[in-house]
Amino acid sequence: MNSTVVGRYRWRIVALLFFATTINYIDRQVIGLLKPILEKEFSWTETQYGEIVMIFSACYALGLLVFGRFVDKVGTKLGYTVSIVVWSIAAMAHALAKSTFGFGAARALLGLGEAGNFPVAVKSVAEWFPKKERAFATGLFNSGANIGAVAAPAVVPWLASAYGWQEAFIWTGVIGFVWLIFWLVMYELPARHKKVGKAELAHIQSDGEEDPGADQKKVSWIKLFGIRQTWAFVFGKLLTDPIWWFFLFWLPSYFSTTFNLNMKSLGLPLIIVYTATTIGSIGGGYLPGWLISKGWPVFKARKTSMFIFAILVIPIMTARYAENMWVAVALISLAAAAHQAWSANIFTTASDMFPKYTLSSVVGIGGMAGSIGGMLFPLVVGALLDHYKALGNINAGYNILFLICGSMYLLAWVTMHFFAPRMEKVEVKA
Repeated sequence: MNSTVVGRYRWRIVALLFFATTINYIDRQVIGLLKPILEKEFSWTETQYGEIVMIFSACYALGLLVFGRFVDKVGTKLGYTVSIVVWSIAAMAHALAKSTFGFGAARALLGLGEAGNFPVAVKSVAEWFPKKERAFATGLFNSGANIGAVAAPAVVPWLASAYGWQEAFIWTGVIGFVWLIFWLVMYELPARHKKVGKAELAHIQSDGEEDPGADQKKVSWIKLFGIRQTWAFVFGKLLTDPIWWFFLFWLPSYFSTTFNLNMKSLGLPLIIVYTATTIGSIGGGYLPGWLISKGWPVFKARKTSMFIFAILVIPIMTARYAENMWVAVALISLAAAAHQAWSANIFTTASDMFPKYTLSSVVGIGGMAGSIGGMLFPLVVGALLDHYKALGNINAGYNILFLICGSMYLLAWVTMHFFAPRMEKVEVKA
């Protein structure tokens, strides 16, 4: 059915989610971009930096679990409001840090606040889109992570060079409050929204999958942990989320040390990598929708797409042989783009398998698992790089890390297939 016939307001909601995700990733990436400056000012080792990343990851994991439950209880509008207020205040608080402990405290609060983004965004997509459009809508808002990653290298080094590193944290925090105004004015559930016509509402509800009182139901975590499909989502996130965090927090350092780049020349390689991820996110959301439109079952389209994206990460293993920086940029760009394509679909597997009234809780549980992996992996990264730095060959450490990156997605796909071969719809009694 033509979008102009049924109405388009749901795409404005995606635009809101896109900008929130963009801000989310700008705020979290500032510390990675300023690492060369901050490690000199605070005398950080790679291990200490890894510990700061771990603190963020641990609080992000806890926040995902809490926010997942909180959003299912209070709804998407209030849930997002609380989340962005907390993380914007935390982002600005970095400017006040006078010690490593102060940075750790600011990162902890940032992790707690930013954890609300994906449980709310995924639930919002499920509220506003039928299944056949969800992967594409998720890919669109998820591409905000990539735009944020592109915008940050373009803006943050300039702010830090011109006005000091504190200003970079302050201004990235301020934009969250600007977004909040639009969210409060524009968002409401489709059935209650004055700008959603009957045709668009019928399109949104065309799956007919839940009863009218479903949003009032509550399901315990214990019950969700007893479902195989929950574990499919959990292991999919646990094995692959840490790789994206590695790309976010260590790629600036990798290009800087391996190819002797300064702050000004660092921006272009990172912009190329994260621009590629935008293509991956949107294309990854489009592919299963296209396959579904050709008559494929939802689970087959989703599984096939994710298998393709898992294969596309494997070439990053050969980055160890890249002596030319642009070859390395190309290999890493392909892997990062494939990750975002994978990410758009793994979130949608949750909405494929679970009813809406459990969705934020399930996304929170899976997100927590991914963040636990993201919490532990930086310790491995930091120790590995410090070890090889002491031996005078830090690139050997990066080579091992690229081997890990290239293998995780295929392992995750096999594990998810074991727990949910056909991704059956779960019947969860409240």
